[in-house]
Amino acid sequence: MDEDISIINANTRQEKIKNFFIKNKKSLIAILLSVIIIVFAFFAFAEIEDRKIKNLAEKYNNISINFNSTNKTYFKNDLVEIINEKNSTYSPLALYFILDNNIESSNDEINKYFDVIINEINLDKEIKNLIIYKKALFNADFETENNLIKILNPIINSDSVWKSHSLYLLAEYFFDKNQKQKAKEFYNQILNYKKSNENILIEAQKRLKRDFGE
Repeated sequence: MDEDISIINANTRQEKIKNFFIKNKKSLIAILLSVIIIVFAFFAFAEIEDRKIKNLAEKYNNISINFNSTNKTYFKNDLVEIINEKNSTYSPLALYFILDNNIESSNDEINKYFDVIINEINLDKEIKNLIIYKKALFNADFETENNLIKILNPIINSDSVWKSHSLYLLAEYFFDKNQKQKAKEFYNQILNYKKSNENILIEAQKRLKRDFGE
């Protein structure tokens, strides 16, 4: 008797499952197709991104191998294209190449390139801080003190590994402008910051001892 009931229950479950699939056949097919399309799209996107990175690498390597200072404009256009691709590896490299080879003469244009990389690319936090620091280094020769501090504020107001470097840059900036008190304040900040880079700390101590008698 119990065995018959079990058989009936099993048959009932099978019938319910069968009816469920028959009733929802179109919906299930649509779901299956959606899953297949999503998986295909994911791998297709990954392939496109991989191909794009390879193309950027090839373009950058060709520039670095074939660069000729007599035809800077030609190479500049390709480098700007790489920057505007907003790739976390090759966009910064393209900007550094422009800077190292004096390819762009406009400070405003170079700052625009910096801003693309800093604001529009998803970078590791400390890589981003390094690029901010490099932007400040570039601007230190001609920017006002307020603008220079504004550039460096994201680093100065953090525990970045580049904080002591930024403080030292500002200290040297004010020292060169003969604003000794402001310079001294930033040197002392380096001494008081527990995570200051060892070499930066030594240089700050030397400066305070040599030029401020401390």
